[in-house]
Amino acid sequence: MSMLPRIERFLRHSAMPPTLFGRRVANDPRLVGDLRNGREPGPQMCARIEAFLADRERG
Repeated sequence: MSMLPRIERFLRHSAMPPTLFGRRVANDPRLVGDLRNGREPGPQMCARIEAFLADRERG
């Protein structure tokens, strides 16, 4: 399953720029752009994204 819809939803609601999201999650400002262009994250990256989003959702 692609992480992109969840990331896009988070970006819309938080108004966080995609490059900042990528830097905070993976030290990769191109992460979201790459995902939008078809890159599929591996299991470790998915875990990092999930952890970041869960932390932000908790407030």
